[in-house]
Amino acid sequence: MNIHVTKYKIIGQIIFVIIFLFTSSAKSLDKFGNEEQISDYFSGILLLNENQYEDSLKYLKNLNGLEISHSNYSTKYLYALVNSGNFKEAFTYSKKLKIKKKDTYESNLVLGIYYLKNSKIDLAKKYFLKTKKNSEFILNNYISSSLYGWSNISNLKQATEELNNLNKSFENFKKIQNAFLNCYFNTSNTKFFFNELLSSRTTDFSRYNYFLASYIASTGEINEAKKIVNSALELYPRNLLLNQYKLDLNEDKNILAFNCKKKTNVAAEILYVAANVLSSQSMYSLSNFYLNLAKYLNEDFHSYDTLMAENFYKISNFKKAKKIYNNLSKKGKAFHWYSSKQLAKIFIESENKNEALKLLEKSYNNLVKKNIYETFDYAEFLKNNEKFKEAIPFYTQIIKRIQKKHPLYAESTDGRGIAYERIGEWDKAEKDLLASLEAKPDQAYVINYLAYSWIEKGIKIEKSLNMLEKANKLRSNDPYITDSLGWALFKLERYEEAKEYLQLAVRLLPADPIVNDHYGDVLWKIGNEIQARYYWDYVLNLEKIEDKLKKNVEDKLIKGL
Repeated sequence: MNIHVTKYKIIGQIIFVIIFLFTSSAKSLDKFGNEEQISDYFSGILLLNENQYEDSLKYLKNLNGLEISHSNYSTKYLYALVNSGNFKEAFTYSKKLKIKKKDTYESNLVLGIYYLKNSKIDLAKKYFLKTKKNSEFILNNYISSSLYGWSNISNLKQATEELNNLNKSFENFKKIQNAFLNCYFNTSNTKFFFNELLSSRTTDFSRYNYFLASYIASTGEINEAKKIVNSALELYPRNLLLNQYKLDLNEDKNILAFNCKKKTNVAAEILYVAANVLSSQSMYSLSNFYLNLAKYLNEDFHSYDTLMAENFYKISNFKKAKKIYNNLSKKGKAFHWYSSKQLAKIFIESENKNEALKLLEKSYNNLVKKNIYETFDYAEFLKNNEKFKEAIPFYTQIIKRIQKKHPLYAESTDGRGIAYERIGEWDKAEKDLLASLEAKPDQAYVINYLAYSWIEKGIKIEKSLNMLEKANKLRSNDPYITDSLGWALFKLERYEEAKEYLQLAVRLLPADPIVNDHYGDVLWKIGNEIQARYYWDYVLNLEKIEDKLKKNVEDKLIKGL
């Protein structure tokens, strides 16, 4: 038995003992056959919670029949089956639960989706109706009601009435489905309902520009579809789905990855919406369950892969995330650039900066037409990975191509200003940072960077203090701004006031060497020399401390200020 297996066996046994001894849940576990089953069950659950689906499945598979006495097992087993890509097995197991009269919301959902996929609408309707009857949670109720409604469609009037019966909490979802209903029936109101959805000022429905454009394209109005996409990209220039669809339309690759006249496609989008909500609540295993069901219904719609990869990235399952991004990169040029950026992030997280730099350099150079957003992303990547000199020409390209009122102008002058400052060209850096603030005055972090740089140079300290007070109002309790504000007061010899801010900065950012060094300095100035040395000594024990600061702190420990 390998170390990995042993680890979860032991953990599983420990958890069982705790539950058995200290909770009433032990009564529900009395049908386990032996210690090995106990261990398999809890090992499987632990691995499922850690989103290690294939490993979880290995354990849970060994417990055939446990659903008779332990209802929670069947739900967990279905999650493991679906999330590990074993949909046919999930379908077979769900049929088994039905025969044993141990069916659950999840098993009926799997059966309904299988029959919907295979155009057995009456059977799909039957099982979706069952999900409605045993959906305990409000999101499950939305899913089951929506899927039943779509499987039961006969005419627009009846479908709209059923839609209006959805819980009042789902007003936005109703608007989405209303647009899809009109699209399904190809009514003259389809554009109106999509535009009504897109006109919302409270919710970002930018994704639905794609669905409107794809509907228009399906009617043969390709130029009109292009106009919709181009107009949407002016408002949402980073929307991946729209950027890829624009390329597809321009290259006459009108791939109909989503068709609102197919119930399976609409059902998949309903499941995606649920998965997105769950992901935003950090419920990644359940989010992936609905995503995998969505992908089963519409495997050609690669937008689902982006959320799946993001879920794995957030739980640091880089191996799975990389696999998805590598596959996604082959699905189109916009998908390729997006995937390359995400893969580079993973390499950085895995402390493989050189590989990340090589990957993104190659990907950027391979872009035939480089738009300003791709160039900006590459410049930011170089700057953030300390390739300051290399980043400057790319920022310059952007600044030359856009007007001052463009949203990227303030960001690009800020980025180039930081790069100039880091390579020691302060005059250029100062000019850029001021230009950024002129274009967009309420940038708290740009204010902080410029003001702190002045303070460190011993110039314009009063002006810096005024700017930092503004930044602090814009971003109250931000540790870096709080530290800069305290440091400005320190330089002005207002030590008691400085202490208040620097002490707060230490609380907000306890492991930062510079913040702790500043606090040590102010403690020394107000006469607390022992405490000051304690903080300086603490700085030397921190991992990320630059050599210059380390030497300075060592000198202060000997001589003081």
